[in-house]
This record gives sequence, C-alpha cells and structure tokens, in this order.
Amino acid sequence: MSYQSMPKVELHLHLEGAAPPAFIAGLAKEKNIDISGIFDETGGYAFRDFEHFLSVYEAACTTLTGPEEFYRLTKAVLEESASHGVVYSETFVSPDFCGGGDVAAWREYLAAMEMAADEAERDLGITLRGVVTCIRHFGPEQAKTAAKCAVETKGKFITGYGMAGAEMVGRPGDYSYSFDMAREAGLHLTCHAGEWGGPDMIADTIRDLGVARIGHGINAIKDPALVAQIADSGIVLEVCPGSNVVLNASGGWADHPIKKLRDAGVNVTISTDDPPFFHTTMTAEFNNLAETFGWDDDDFRALNATALAAAFCDDETRAKVARKLEAT
Repeated sequence: MSYQSMPKVELHLHLEGAAPPAFIAGLAKEKNIDISGIFDETGGYAFRDFEHFLSVYEAACTTLTGPEEFYRLTKAVLEESASHGVVYSETFVSPDFCGGGDVAAWREYLAAMEMAADEAERDLGITLRGVVTCIRHFGPEQAKTAAKCAVETKGKFITGYGMAGAEMVGRPGDYSYSFDMAREAGLHLTCHAGEWGGPDMIADTIRDLGVARIGHGINAIKDPALVAQIADSGIVLEVCPGSNVVLNASGGWADHPIKKLRDAGVNVTISTDDPPFFHTTMTAEFNNLAETFGWDDDDFRALNATALAAAFCDDETRAKVARKLEAT
C-alpha cells in the first residue's frame, strides 16, 4: 500500500533544501545566474558526496535573493509537502541566506515566509513553524548573529533554534553562546549531530548545547550506553532515513539503525531533510520503512504521535494537529 494519504508530522526539513530543482533553475534563468553545473542531465541536483552537496546547496541559494523568492519558495515547498499528507511541518530557515544576518532584512524575509505559510494553512490545511538555524561551518561568531535574529523574531512562527551545516567543523561547545542566547529567550533547541560524527559528537551536543532534539543522531547506535541515555532522557531523534542512505551515512535501508534505536526505547521521528536532493518524499519514507521493517499503520501512528509531542509549537497548535491525526 501507499501511505500518501496518511496525515504526517515532519520535524526536519530545510526550506532551501526542499526547493524543487525546476524552481531554482527558473529563478536562475530569471536572474541570469549561471548555476547550470549543479544540475544533472535530467534537471535534478547533482552532487558527489556530502561536502559537494553543501556546495551545490549554497549555489542553489544564490538564486534566492529577496523576500519575494522566499514567499514563492515557501508556497512551493508546502504544496509539495501537503500533497504527501503532511499536516504539520517544521522547517529550518537560515538568516545567513535571508539578508546576511541583518535583523531588519531578516524580518522582511520572515514576513514573506509567514504570509506564504498562512495562505498554505488556509488553503491546504498544513501548518508550518520555523526553526532558525545557524550554519556550523560559518563559525561560532556568525552563529551568534543567527541567534540574535532568532531571539528578535521569536513568536508564533519562529519557535526554535538549531544548527546545521558541516558537522565535523569544531565542537558543539564552540557554539554554546548562541544556544544560550536562544534558550534564555525561550526558544526550543535542536542540533544536527551523529550523522557523520560519532557517539562522542552526540554526547557533547547534548551536554554542551542542552538540546531537546538531535537532527539525525543515527551514530548513537554505536554506543549502547549513549542509546540508553537518550532513551531515558526522552531526547528525540529527527531521523531522515532516505537522506542517510543517499549520502552513504548508512549502508542502505536494511542497515539503517532506526529500528534498533526505536526498539531500544529511543524516541525517533521521520523526516525528509532535503527531499529533492535525495529523491524522496514523506510518502516514500513511510513506504520504504514499511517494506524494510514491516512497520504498519499502528507504527506510523505512533511515530506521528512522537513527532507531535516533540514539535516546537504551542498547545493550541498541537491540539489542532492532533485532531487531524486522529481523523484517520
């Protein structure tokens, strides 16, 4: 069966990384920007490995030069997500790509994204919240700038703060100041860790940044004591199996540790990360998990419930989304 119509909750989605390649190519043509090298012969994104993926990602972002583009991007991404049954989504948004970290410029970009999100909720029934994300390989000082943007615009739409980018640059503690800023402002916290780094990177992220969620976190499986710690503490892993498989962070679907983590009591959730880059959708993720591990409707309802409980939203929004999940 296909799980396309099942309502879904997604917590780990990069807004720019969810841009359809045709959308980015169209913007490049409009602006006369030559980024033809980032596409393959079929018009999809082309990259060799994770480092090359980051450079292709950032090249695609050069076409997103103003609030209008982010309005159009948000609409396109939410239309695609809604077509796969997503009723609640959280997206990582980076001030570095939206005004270069200037708070005034960031507010304009943010207003455009919020307008698109409000329209999509009205027309498509999908709710979006934003998690401001610093870019790890841009360094700790730039992370403080991203955190300032997050703190200054915290509200109904911006509810969290996190870090993405090249995981092996620096150590988590190098970025603790920006996370402290966000925590003091009342923002929820997440951070990418354990996709490429080992269990020590995950443990340091939990200890030094005080996050409630970990992006990916799959390499925790290499340390049973850490798995037990994560399970006991209730920390949630934002797992993106299709992304891990395509980038070779996992050997393949059958080798992916998500089932072992879940069986060990870890709170795991399902997301697509940068779906067009990895040729995936939330439907494909559910279908592949069902085929690989024999998970059924009850498993996916439980995974949705875990994701909703971990969502960075207020109780009113959580209750509204819960009603949509219970309708099936």
